[in-house]
Amino acid sequence: MLRRTVLLIAAGAALALASGQPLDRAKIDAAVQRSMKDWGVPGCAIAIVRGNDVLLTAGYGVKEAGKPDRVDPNTIFAIGSMTKAFTTAAMSILVDDGKMNWDDPVRKYIEFFHLEDPLADEMVTLRDLVCHRTGLARNDMLWYNSPLTSEEIIRRIAYLKPTRPFRSAWQYNNLMFLTAGYAVSKTAGTTWQSFVQTRIFDPLGMKTADFTTDVVQHSSDHASPHRKTNGKTEAIAWRNLDNIAPAGSINASVVELANWARLQLNKGEFEGKHLISARNMAEMHTPQMAMRPEDWGREWNPETHQISYGMGWELHDYRGLHLVSHGGAIDGFRGNITLLPDQKLGIVVLSNLDQENMPEALRFSLIDAVLGLAPRDWDSTLIEHFRMETDRAAEATKKRLAARHLDTKPSRELDAYAGEYFDPGYGTATVSLAEGALHIAWSNFKEPLEHFQFDTFDVKAGSLRASPVQFQLGPNGEVRTMNFLGVDFAKRSNHRQGAGDVKTQ
Repeated sequence: MLRRTVLLIAAGAALALASGQPLDRAKIDAAVQRSMKDWGVPGCAIAIVRGNDVLLTAGYGVKEAGKPDRVDPNTIFAIGSMTKAFTTAAMSILVDDGKMNWDDPVRKYIEFFHLEDPLADEMVTLRDLVCHRTGLARNDMLWYNSPLTSEEIIRRIAYLKPTRPFRSAWQYNNLMFLTAGYAVSKTAGTTWQSFVQTRIFDPLGMKTADFTTDVVQHSSDHASPHRKTNGKTEAIAWRNLDNIAPAGSINASVVELANWARLQLNKGEFEGKHLISARNMAEMHTPQMAMRPEDWGREWNPETHQISYGMGWELHDYRGLHLVSHGGAIDGFRGNITLLPDQKLGIVVLSNLDQENMPEALRFSLIDAVLGLAPRDWDSTLIEHFRMETDRAAEATKKRLAARHLDTKPSRELDAYAGEYFDPGYGTATVSLAEGALHIAWSNFKEPLEHFQFDTFDVKAGSLRASPVQFQLGPNGEVRTMNFLGVDFAKRSNHRQGAGDVKTQ
């Protein structure tokens, strides 16, 4: 009887939408304002689409905390990993054009692309890249705050060690979407940005959307990024994503993303023209890789029975309804786009506060409001869920400190640890001794170290704070390796420079 009731509710919701029932604007405004208050979000914008109709675009709150400028529907936000679906859409267009095939080897398009595992290296396809099943973990520090170019990052992938067997597990990976976007540029004979602009942005009327912080910060209508620090919400600097662009660099407004949602809901057709074939639109929305209960993507879908990854999209259920969605998060911003294909409903939520799951909570509340489902306090549900996650992380830190061996000393004098350390994927890290303390310089990071125990030190400050740095000695007491960011770097005196090496900048 319960199952039948759920089905009847879903069917009733579909009929309500089909009848063109108007939105209850007061209910929607109340849901947004409650969510913003509960999460402490300065500004938010939403879009609600039904089929080919844009039912609502609206802005709430302010572009920057402490300033009067209000968010409006045309305010531009960074959309982070919502960009990934634009990359797979670009690939779909090239597949439609007969210039790509989802199951082609990656090296057909990028001759220098390699994976460390020989089997994966031989078999990896474009499809593998965009459904997160190459066997590689994120390795985000290769691009985040990094001096490396896109091509340099892709070349480094060959030296990254897999953490799971090829095609055995879903592991989110921005580097693979960078690679997919690079394949688009090589195939199209232009940049990924230019291809997306001409084949997607322009036909959809996305006139103010852009691909870089260099452009968006000069826009007359953009939100500012924010972060909570010690309980206070403050504006922070924009994060430049040029070297990882196809994975997360797009900035756009909800007015523009409403048209993107219309394209998705209408099987690749926009205003009478097919930009993407219905077949490839369905392919992107088809499960390619199961997401297990332990995978982090399930955290903000706590009641889902199944969740899979398509190509640039997550596929999951909610109260008996089928959802196609993707979130986006980058320094200072968080967003979400959710589609209900059977109900022809699309919801976009953008916010200018990072590290909070307000967009995921709000999209559920908006679905309930639009479909007339029994309301639930999704803000409190997810706030409590992530509070427990935070508590668990704090407990793990507490246990590490409790297990620390006090009053230990390094095995060697500090200057013995100084020197250059090398990994072919991560390049060179330099450890130096200054004013009686060790310091580490790697990529664009330069931070002091403090002794934790034995031959383990912790990064003392900055965004890598508390990251352990563990030195290992050889049989004669010489410092041989350094484990940093989970990677084993060999000390230069014990290593001959290789082709993957670059100097720290």
